[in-house]
Amino acid sequence: MADQNLPGYDFLQYVLEAICDDLEQLSIEQIRDDMGVLLTVKVSDSDMGKLIGKSGQTIKALRTLLRIIGGNANERVNLKVLEPEH
Repeated sequence: MADQNLPGYDFLQYVLEAICDDLEQLSIEQIRDDMGVLLTVKVSDSDMGKLIGKSGQTIKALRTLLRIIGGNANERVNLKVLEPEH
């Protein structure tokens, strides 16, 4: 399954590569379980603010769009953001 990306992965990768400055710190893990698809994102400390956005609007919009993508694929797509390690 490593060569087949789950619903929402390609979209999320495209958007995050445009938002983030530190692409070496960017990682996206994809897992399918009984709850649906879970996309786990890890970004650098400096990019965390851009990812979340003012009052959380950017991350909320990404989650909404991923829900729509998942709906089109008859899957539930969830987005989880990992806190950067200090």
